[in-house]
Amino acid sequence: MKHQYKPLLILSLMFLMVGALFCMNDILLPSLVTHFRLNYAQATMIQFSFYLTYIVFPIPIAWMIHRYGYKISLLVAVMTCAAGCGVFLPARFFDSYPLVLTAIFILSTGLTIINVAANPFAAMLGDPEGAHQRINFVQVFSRVGYAATPLVATALIYNRDGGIRYHFPYLLLGIALLLIALLMAFSRLPSMAAGEEGFSLKGLVKEGMSHRHLFYGMFAMFFYMGAEACTAGFFIPYLKSVMGYSDTTAAGYLTMYYVLTAVMGMIAVVLLRYIKAYILVGAFGLGMILLYLACILLRTDYNGWLLAALGLFLSIMFPTLFSLGIEDIGSFTGKGSALLNFAIVGGSVFPPIQGLIADRYGVQVSYVIPLVCFVMITLYAFFFTREPLLKRNFSLR
Repeated sequence: MKHQYKPLLILSLMFLMVGALFCMNDILLPSLVTHFRLNYAQATMIQFSFYLTYIVFPIPIAWMIHRYGYKISLLVAVMTCAAGCGVFLPARFFDSYPLVLTAIFILSTGLTIINVAANPFAAMLGDPEGAHQRINFVQVFSRVGYAATPLVATALIYNRDGGIRYHFPYLLLGIALLLIALLMAFSRLPSMAAGEEGFSLKGLVKEGMSHRHLFYGMFAMFFYMGAEACTAGFFIPYLKSVMGYSDTTAAGYLTMYYVLTAVMGMIAVVLLRYIKAYILVGAFGLGMILLYLACILLRTDYNGWLLAALGLFLSIMFPTLFSLGIEDIGSFTGKGSALLNFAIVGGSVFPPIQGLIADRYGVQVSYVIPLVCFVMITLYAFFFTREPLLKRNFSLR
């Protein structure tokens, strides 16, 4: 099985930063609740601003990839992320929550470009049968970024006097992103432009709906991103309100959650050589459902570990759902990726709902929202992928 390792390593370094930026939302939410004295519903505007870009930009990004290729698109992405990180400096200077949300929206725009471009790019860097493995491989580095962030970011945000420097870790990440942009600019990263065929929104949607598993994959991705944003976004509030843990202790459990995610992600690269992707997603989905039920219904000294264990089964979800959606769609892969990224707006839809439930009934009960999301994902895995467990003749016509 052939893989283009040098471009994959550059993508992996980029995904390391992607993981850190995604995880920063989970650290930022509880710190801004304290700093700006927000309720949970107000604080979830962080996730709303972050994931809103996925409904605004995927089609323009697909056109950019079609017109300029993957290398230029990814350079634009990394520079946009760096610009968003830079806006945190005036946000802190003016101590403005709307400016914080603006900064998050800008850096999320860059991350949207990365998700539209980098995942199908990784899928194309080798033989088609290795696509699931390659996407999971680069996403492992994203999970490493997640795992390394909670304790480091918490230490950077909270100073010894108890003050909150929420801008500081973003400035450091912005510098790192600029260095990665320089590396990419002078590397021999292949462009892989999409070619000369026409590009239109009508044609994009029409062809997308002709691929049944891509169509249903959009719904699965919608629910998955909602579940992931809810699980991680309310992780620290759960441990503080239900278990009575401090910020530092809660951040330690969040680190364990991401460590388990990264470790299982590495194992999954091997498992996918022997187990079909849809079966692995379905089995891990059942594991998520059982753990959510335990976290909602139980209140024991082990709840922190139960919450952290969610990372084991969450590990493969994004890359494998993504690769299942674009599986065997040929030259439509880049545009199909854009359609899948529309569904990432689920991360903007479900956290505010969970926030309203948390404000009224408590954070523990609010985890019913990601539970419902994973019921839908598990049904997709077993019945609506390209090669479902039970063959059915579904038609969109």
